Amino acid sequence: MTKETKNLFDLTGKVAIITGSSKGIGLAIASAFAEYGAHVVLSSRSQDAINGAAKELKQKGYSVTAQACHVGDENQLENLVKRTLEKFGRIDILVNNAAINPVYETLEKTSESVYEKMMNVNLKSAFSLSNLCFSHLAKRKEGAIINISSIEGLKPSLGLGIYSVTKAALIMLTQVQAKEWGKHGIRSNAICPGLIQTKFSEALWSNEAILNKIEKQLPSGRMAQPIEITGLAVYLASQAGSYSTGGIYTADGGYMTM
Repeated sequence: MTKETKNLFDLTGKVAIITGSSKGIGLAIASAFAEYGAHVVLSSRSQDAINGAAKELKQKGYSVTAQACHVGDENQLENLVKRTLEKFGRIDILVNNAAINPVYETLEKTSESVYEKMMNVNLKSAFSLSNLCFSHLAKRKEGAIINISSIEGLKPSLGLGIYSVTKAALIMLTQVQAKEWGKHGIRSNAICPGLIQTKFSEALWSNEAILNKIEKQLPSGRMAQPIEITGLAVYLASQAGSYSTGGIYTADGGYMTM
């Protein structure tokens, strides 16, 4: 790789907000962005959890700050943007990663309250936070939004119905953002992870029988670690991905070929 090409991935001076970044995929992306030079705003519901994540990254010499935010609360979303601007004075990258899946249930047994909660956290929060960041992302004509969807938004599994609906809708939100906001220099892309070993997916990989069944079917023959999502995220956030918008990128070990 030439130095000129390597520099395309440089995020020095960029400011990134990442929701759901106290652990798992969100924290891995935060660490990668900071490694490439970005100032990173870590965010999750628990201030203690996010403080712990921030401490971990600061010990590596990275520029990070921690701001608690429940993405289902509009006032807290507004405060997240406000605090980011007070700390760093700009917003260049937004990663909508926070999500929930409180139940494994069939559609007919899913309550309206669960439906509304999942829609609010998994979809509406990305819509609202993106809109709150819009003017700041557009300011320098090179803003980047990365929405963390899922292969469940492309191919549903039994028991994850409403989760799959929210992730499919997030993919469409991504494409609408790309289409409407391209003229403002904003790129929006979605990453659809497969089975990643995180606390969020623990119900799957902690069950040895289920994990063995999945791994036998996957072309890759294994589940992935959170760090395996980060290269794609850095690409989409940086000038290396300057001509990529409206894209739906899978990192699934070949799941979609099954």
